Amino acid sequence: MGRLAKRVDAYVGERIRERRTVLGLTQEHLASALDISYQQVQKYETGANRVSAGRLYEVARKLDVDVSYFFEGLDEDSDVNPLEHGGRNRSTIELVRNFSDIGDPAVRSAVSGLVKSLSARNGTGI
Repeated sequence: MGRLAKRVDAYVGERIRERRTVLGLTQEHLASALDISYQQVQKYETGANRVSAGRLYEVARKLDVDVSYFFEGLDEDSDVNPLEHGGRNRSTIELVRNFSDIGDPAVRSAVSGLVKSLSARNGTGI
């Protein structure tokens, strides 16, 4: 498989994960809706397995987006870092779900700064 194909697979997987997380779904939720294993969702999201056109269409329907969503912002010249699986981390999903419900941009910015500060304090950085 060519480098471009690998980058596209990784990017599509990243977009699947982003949308799933914004909706507050776990990999298990999406897997159940697609009638596949959560491990398969994990492989799609990390780019380890390529998503077929038919499956991508199903994923788009389950995540309530157009298929083109998965390619928006794709830069063919940039490298996409592979994702760790982490889809079962409920606290992260809850954080994202609650964060996206904050209507005030100043409050969202303050919360984001707090999370970055706490993360840097633990030596993990963002």
